[in-house]
Amino acid sequence: MEHTTINLKLKVWRQKNAQDSGRFENYDAKDISTEMSFLEMFDVLNERLINEGQDPIAFDHDCREGICGMCSMHINGRAHGPWQGTTTCQLHMRAFKDGETITVEPWRAKAFPVLKDLTVDRSAFDRIQQAGGYVSVNTGNAQDGNALPIDKDKADASFAAAACIGCGACVAACKNSSAMLFTSAKVSQYALLPQGQPERTTRVLNMVAQMDKEGFGACTNTGACEAECPKEISISNIARLNREYLSAQLSL
Repeated sequence: MEHTTINLKLKVWRQKNAQDSGRFENYDAKDISTEMSFLEMFDVLNERLINEGQDPIAFDHDCREGICGMCSMHINGRAHGPWQGTTTCQLHMRAFKDGETITVEPWRAKAFPVLKDLTVDRSAFDRIQQAGGYVSVNTGNAQDGNALPIDKDKADASFAAAACIGCGACVAACKNSSAMLFTSAKVSQYALLPQGQPERTTRVLNMVAQMDKEGFGACTNTGACEAECPKEISISNIARLNREYLSAQLSL
């Protein structure tokens, strides 16, 4: 018979600040409802730690609806945990067994320095976006859906790329800590649409240059990024970015 509550052992990474070397600490999480989300389980643990006069575990969160991408953490060696296409905040405790040990740690990447515990600085993504993830064309008021004819395949591909929430799971899963899936998604969503054409050349050159400047590694096409992405962004976007980059360089 399935448990409605479970007891777990947690092995959580604790790090006071960016200068601290950090270490794992062990906690018992008792009487955890299987209907709780993973973050709700941490809320319960943190409430107990506060009541005991201990420092609560720091972790990022905001919407808790799988939209903002802030709930980033490695759970048992996988970005966002064991469920495919799921953010940490949407992961529920029924994914784990009674008595199981769960290891939780932050993203591990040079470009994502740990700030405290499970919280990392992902502002590198913001700077890549700022380097070219915009359009200058005045789009005006919202238009009817058929006012500007766009090929359906391109519209669908652009929409799929725009689903990227910038959580950084692709970087965390990649053996080289590459940001190519994130950057290619942001390039693709504009390159496929007519509104994105004015900056098409400068966009890909500037965003790739900023990505390299931030210290992300190179892509070796192992596909780990796509496999761990909670929004299942396709690595076909990386192929598109490479074509866009080559075309932009030839046009200089």
